Order: sequence, then structure tokens, then C-alpha cells
Amino acid sequence: MNIQEYIESGILEQYALGELDETQRADVERQAASYPEIRAELDEVEQALGAYGEAHALTPPPGMKERVLAGFQAAIQQDAEQTPKASSQEAVVRQMPAPTAETERAEIGSSWVSWSMAAAVALLIVSGAANLFLFNKWKQTETDLTVALNQQASYASTVQAVNKNLASRNQELSILRSEQFQTVALVGTPAAPDAKARVLYNPTTKAVYLDVRKLPAAPPGKQYQLWALDQGKPVDAGVLAAATAAGDSLQQMKDIASAQAFAMTVEDEGGSPNPTLSTMTVLGKMQ
Repeated sequence: MNIQEYIESGILEQYALGELDETQRADVERQAASYPEIRAELDEVEQALGAYGEAHALTPPPGMKERVLAGFQAAIQQDAEQTPKASSQEAVVRQMPAPTAETERAEIGSSWVSWSMAAAVALLIVSGAANLFLFNKWKQTETDLTVALNQQASYASTVQAVNKNLASRNQELSILRSEQFQTVALVGTPAAPDAKARVLYNPTTKAVYLDVRKLPAAPPGKQYQLWALDQGKPVDAGVLAAATAAGDSLQQMKDIASAQAFAMTVEDEGGSPNPTLSTMTVLGKMQ
């Protein structure tokens, strides 16, 4: 497996945003457990998204949720306490005395009390309905804020990926323009006469970069591997990522202390301790 290609595929950002299904998430977690580089990159992505979310988070006013729930519950409880219970006693027919002025005043007072109680109950019901409406609106606002935050996090992830790719391209350009690197042209062998590539070698830092111009597609289960030839002895310089073999990027290979030539062979995926000379694709000597 090519770790760098996996990291640059964008699947780690999708994992952090929760856009993968269970099978895909399990695969990402398995790769992160197997490769420390993937684990470190996943942690960096999750930290970046977390920091962006905290920086742009919108918090509802303090205590808003508790005030809404408390008002709604109080309205329901008071309504239940003030609702008159139906009398279960049987009606008794009595001879009613003739109304007097005092009786009339008492009846008027009783009517006023009943009216006031009914008005209070109606007010409580309206208040409870208003509180319920406000609570539902608050929940909807909370949902909208969550959606907006997820969209912002997704945008931040995209910007981060673009900036990372731009930084990589700028680094490649600086290497190609640097006078500290010697260019070694690799030309095709009879097995692949049209193949072309070049090695950029820094004798001071021992750094090696590979730039592929044209290579035949590697067979399934196979991978290109670069070799440095030092006093006729092959030294492993690393395997090529799929993007590098396709000519899409400049790849840093293993540092080489000394070399007089470079060559490339086709090996089993993951590389080989010794080159398969029959599959040599390109070869070039240092000037």
C-alpha cells in the first residue's frame, strides 16, 4: 500500500467530517492502526476541524433552554392545579329563599371570582403555548446552527487540502529550479524504449527526487522501484507511488550517499531487496 497516495486521496478528511459509511470508516481505522503516518495525519485533520469548529461556533444565550422548559412546565402544573374538579355529589332540590341585596352582592362577587379564575386559566394556557412555540423555534435554530457549522467545517477541510497541495507544488518547483541538484536523465531500455524519467540528486544533502516523464503501466501486483548504482552495486532508493509513476508529481526518494548511475525496475508491490534486472525499464549515468 502507498501511504502518501492514501493520505492525499482525501478519505481522511471525509472520515473526520462523518461522510463515510460504516465499512469505509472501519477501513480508515484499520489503516490508521497499521500505519503511524496515517494515524498522525488523521489526528492532524481532526484537530484542525475541531479548532475551526470552536473558532466559528455560535452558542445560544446562557440559560435559554432552561428558562423555556421551566416556563412551559410551570404553565402546565398551574393549569392542572387551578382546574376545578367536577363534583360527584348528587343534586339536591331545595326551596330557594327570595334574593336579598346581600345575596345579590355575594352572587356578583362569586361571578367575579369565577370570571377571574377562568381568565387566569386562559392566560396560563396561552403562556404555555407561547413557551412551547419558543422552545420549538429554539430547537430549530439549534439544528440550523449545527448544519451551518458542518458546512463551514467541510469548507475548511477543502481549503486545507488545497493549501496543502499548493505548498507541495511550490516545493517541487523550488527543487526543479535549484542549482544544488544535479539532473540525471534516465532513458528507456530495450524493454521500454519510449520510457523517460530523471533523477535530481543533491551531492551535499544526499537528497534524491524522481520526476517521471513517461513509463509503461506496471502490471497488477507490481510496482516500480528506483536503484542507485554505487561502484556497480545496486542500492535501494525506494518504490514509486502510483501518482509518481503516472507523472503527476515529484517524489522524494531515499537519501543516497554515493552513486554513479540510477536505474528503475519493476518489482513485486512493496519493493525488493535486490533488483530484477530483466525488468529494468530506464537507466542513466551521472555526468
